Amino acid sequence: MRRGKRPVFIILSMAFVVMGWISFGQVNRIGTAEANPQYQDLQLFTDILSIVRKSYVEEVEMKDLIHGAINGMLASLDPHSSFMPPDMYREMMIDTSGEFGGLGIEITIKDGILTVVSPIEDTPAFRAGLKAGDQILKIEDKFTKDISIMDAVKMMRGPRGSKIRITIMRESFEKPQEFTMLREIIKVKSVKSSTLEDGYAYVRIAQFQERTADDLERALEQLRLKNGGSLRGLILDLRNNPGGLLDQAVKVSDVFLPGGLIVYTKGREEENQMKFSAHPNTEDDFPMVVLINSGSASASEIVAGALQDHGRAVVMGTQSFGKGSVQTIIPLTDNSGLRLTTARYYTPNGTSIQATGISPDIVVKPMEIKEVSEGMHFREKDLKNHFEIPSEKSDEKIPEEGGQTRLELSEEYRDDYQLMRALDLLKGWHIFKALDRTAA
Repeated sequence: MRRGKRPVFIILSMAFVVMGWISFGQVNRIGTAEANPQYQDLQLFTDILSIVRKSYVEEVEMKDLIHGAINGMLASLDPHSSFMPPDMYREMMIDTSGEFGGLGIEITIKDGILTVVSPIEDTPAFRAGLKAGDQILKIEDKFTKDISIMDAVKMMRGPRGSKIRITIMRESFEKPQEFTMLREIIKVKSVKSSTLEDGYAYVRIAQFQERTADDLERALEQLRLKNGGSLRGLILDLRNNPGGLLDQAVKVSDVFLPGGLIVYTKGREEENQMKFSAHPNTEDDFPMVVLINSGSASASEIVAGALQDHGRAVVMGTQSFGKGSVQTIIPLTDNSGLRLTTARYYTPNGTSIQATGISPDIVVKPMEIKEVSEGMHFREKDLKNHFEIPSEKSDEKIPEEGGQTRLELSEEYRDDYQLMRALDLLKGWHIFKALDRTAA
């Protein structure tokens, strides 16, 4: 989101004052420090800067020292605030448009360790088998201890077809393992949709980009057309969705909510005290299940929290990541950018998910599904001289045991235990609803 010129002006003024003190010497520094005790810390900074420039074993560019100081300052605040030099700022802007070069991996700093939030679907990182929670110990031969997120991203970006080696530690690993991948041009398709069974639809949002809400509405329209004009139920899959643009999370929530508060933010400045509400127009009131896991972060948690608090959907899966802060991107005059945490966000019920995450209504952990045989069993039709019931529809075929009576699910969906549980829940809702009508 754009902000006014004031934050930019403060940063540029501070840089000017620091440079001025270095030029004018010790007398001005002492006078200013006495006038305002807060400037004593800045005096310490300028003293150290002068010493480093004069006495460090090698000559260092002033620009590199200033950038290093800025990076250190922001890194001490939280894992998400950072300074972006011009090249990194350009890459960030490309990311939100949905196309960039690299591995297709979302990362964060967790307990001081570079950690995978989630791999993006159909990317080198995803195909190599990287998972949410993986710890990145080395990029090529460089250890990642104390590395900034921006430096890590810069190292993992590169020309299409170039090779990169990263070392991963995972809970299930006895020792770190190396993964070698080829970089690709990553084109992230944020919305994927399909029909699971007649009337039951599936929508996966991989990331919240500039066009996500529009893509979602187009996908829902196509799903309605394929299912006779309406849906019996929808599964919204936000698993391993690392987040993205706040305004897109609001618009996606707005698609499903008939009204009411979606999310609100609290920050120190008035412009960061914001409320976002849904418009009256909405989708049909079909039952919904939202799937989340530990890789669901930020914008995806806003959507899950809003739909959960309004009772619009059942949230299923495992605890989400727990990123409850908002970062503002502030462009600077030299084409660099400042990514600064400016607010915390809260779900409609006033819940902050920071460091805790969204708790699912129904906890379902991922499992491997294996079909087993029931063994040798006789049924009535196997007994000699059993009765046959005449049927007017003699040509009607009885589905074979274990057969699919509706659409044949692809292997991708059949092997997804959480998805199958969500589908069973939607079908069960309709069954119980029919039973209620029969009882009445």
